[in-house]
Order: sequence, then structure tokens, then C-alpha cells
Amino acid sequence: MDVTAGVLRAVAARPHVLLMAAPGGTAARLAAERRLRLDDLPLARTPAEADILLVAGPDRPGLRPAVDRLWQHLPAPRARAHAATPDAIGPALDRCRTDLTRPSRAAAGHSSDGDGTGDGTGDGTGTGDHEGHGGHGDHGDHGDHEGHGGMEMPAGLPMAGTGPDRDGLELDQLHIALGPFLIDWPTGLTVRLTLQGDVIQRAELEEPGEQLGGGGDVPFWAESWARAAEGERIGTGQAARRRAAAHLDSLGRLLAVAGWAGAATTARRLRDDLLDGAPGAALRPAVRRFARRVGRSRTLYWLTCGLGPLAGSRARAAGVGGPAARADGDVPARYRTWLADVVRDVDRLAETAPLPADEEGPRGRPAGGEWPSAALARLLPDLLEGAELAAARLIVASLDPDPDELAAAARGVTACD
Repeated sequence: MDVTAGVLRAVAARPHVLLMAAPGGTAARLAAERRLRLDDLPLARTPAEADILLVAGPDRPGLRPAVDRLWQHLPAPRARAHAATPDAIGPALDRCRTDLTRPSRAAAGHSSDGDGTGDGTGDGTGTGDHEGHGGHGDHGDHGDHEGHGGMEMPAGLPMAGTGPDRDGLELDQLHIALGPFLIDWPTGLTVRLTLQGDVIQRAELEEPGEQLGGGGDVPFWAESWARAAEGERIGTGQAARRRAAAHLDSLGRLLAVAGWAGAATTARRLRDDLLDGAPGAALRPAVRRFARRVGRSRTLYWLTCGLGPLAGSRARAAGVGGPAARADGDVPARYRTWLADVVRDVDRLAETAPLPADEEGPRGRPAGGEWPSAALARLLPDLLEGAELAAARLIVASLDPDPDELAAAARGVTACD
């Protein structure tokens, strides 16, 4: 009996998939999430538990080193694919599952090319920039750790330096980076943190720059507003459907980061029902039930209460509009604003009147030649400083800057100026 072949067949039958979406790849990510759910394939939460690394969306050359570092953390047997479009998701997954059953390829790790139709050559290990050594952030996700100015311990682990804290004491400082790849994180966004204990003393946003360039599509969630700005007739109900789905997508990320997996799955299923064109009458009961359950959750409220407070006036002064400005408060204020907007939008799905010019997209309106997520991202350092590290992911998820918009913001907005 070939024990190795039997083990590989068992792995390939139900592999754990580590899904990463490149900026500009929202449509491909949604297709991947749907395919994984329909095939009952589990999403990996860490590289260590993954059998397949699937990158969905356009190729971003500036992110290749980070993808390669992530790939190095996957244990054998493993396979890797890059599916640039929604149609490429299925073939890419099928090819990876086939490769996992082949001992020689599974041991080395096989990689498919950018359209998900690889030629079967190469071991897929890549040759990334290895400055900094990958580690695991909260929830076991991948991040880079750097010892800025400090000594390095064996294996590249950072050794903390020292610095004065807010009480005037000399405490150890540790420098870490969140991003550019984390589970339920805006892909391509990198925030560099200086920690003393578990408190964030300083946060710096790394400008996306050229690493997110190279794509020209309008952001998926803002598509209705971009098309309306170009003179196309877009119905109010059509835009409301896309905005409600966008908010449910954001809620799914926040709930997953908070550890409420069941509610995150519900949010994503409702999102997909909206994108599939389900009528409002069919969606309304489930949406209202979901909004009540999440909005009234005492556990979620106490977990997030007081985190990342953002006054509406401060948000507007920073160029932020949309739910983040209207919420005028902390993380619970923001997720409750999303919930209220989803309920309202599901009630408007049948409206056929043209989309009003002053109606905001999921994250607000473009301003100053940028999509609204650029301003959301710039707010993050101030909101993170003084917070505990465990709260950082929740604060970011409650603002949820869109990677598609961040990639477009690196080039400037043309369609909606």
C-alpha cells in the first residue's frame, strides 16, 4: 500500500485554502469565496494550516515578494495558483487539487501562472525579497517583523529596544508591520507599529505607491457611482443593492476578526444573495434578523466599545464621508451604521428612479482626485496610536478601506472627479 499517495489523496479531497485577494481583485475574491463554500472547502486562517495558496485578482508586481514570503510558510504538500479573473478560479483550484495528489509536485510545491492556467512547470517557491522574516499576527495571520535599530536574535527574530512610555518609564519597544497580506485585512495596506508592551506608541502608514499600480478597472463596490458619473442611467435600487452587499462584505470581515465566525458567514451569504439578484421581499426577513442579532449583541459591543473613536467633524475635516463620518463614534457606532444602511437599502431594491447625484457610495464620494478609501487609510495612524495591539485589527476592520480603491487612488480618480 502506498501510504504517501493515500495521504495526498486525502489532502486533495478537502484541502485548506489560504485565499488572498490582490487589490483590484474583489470580483475574483467573491467568486473564490463562493466556490469554496459550494465545494465545502475550508478557508485556512494561517499559512501553517494551508494546503493551497490562492491569489485572486490582477498581478501586482510590487506585492510578489510578500506573496513569496507567505508561500514559504506553507508546509508540504502544498500547491499555489494565481487566478486573475472570476472565470479562472475554478480551473485554478482544480489544478491545485490535482497537483496535491502528485508526490513530486506536492513535495516541492507547484505554482500555476497568473491566469490560473499554469503549464505545470516550476516548483512555485519564488524568489522574493527576504528582508524581514514572516511571522504570525493575531488570529495567526501573516505579518512582517522588523527590529528597527535593534539587535536581531537567531533566525531573524527581532529583539526589542527600549524607549520612554507615557508614564516616563523605560520599556521595551518592538517594531512590527501589519500587512500587506493578512486574513480579513485590506490587501496591499501596510501599517508599521511601534509597541511598548501591548500598547501602540506609534503607527505609520506605508504609502501604497507603485506596488498597487498597474490596474485600470473601476473599484467593484463603487462601480454604480462611477458609471452614473459618466452619464449612464443607474437605478437607485441597483446602487442600493451594490452598497448593501459592500456593507455586508465589510461586516463579514469585522465579525471574523472579532471571532464571531457564524455571524461572519451569515453576512457573506446575504452579500452573495444580494449580488445574485435576490428580491427584497425574500431578503428582508433574514437581513433584519441579522441586523438585530449583531446590533444588539452585548458581547460584540463590550469587545469593541471605545475603540477607534472618530468624531464626524474630524472625519469630514480629513476628507472622509460615508458611514465613517455619519457614525460619529467608535467601532460599535460604525458597525451599527452599516447595519442600519443595509436594512434601509434592502427596502429600496425595487426603486427604479435614477441614482441621485448626491447619494454616496459604500465608503463615501471621491474627493480631490482620490477614491474615499485613501482618506480612510490616512486616518488609521491617529486612531491606532494609544490602542492595544489586540484592538488594531478591529479598528482597521471597522473603517475597512477598500483595496480596489487604494490601488486606484495610487493613480488618481478619473471616472468620478
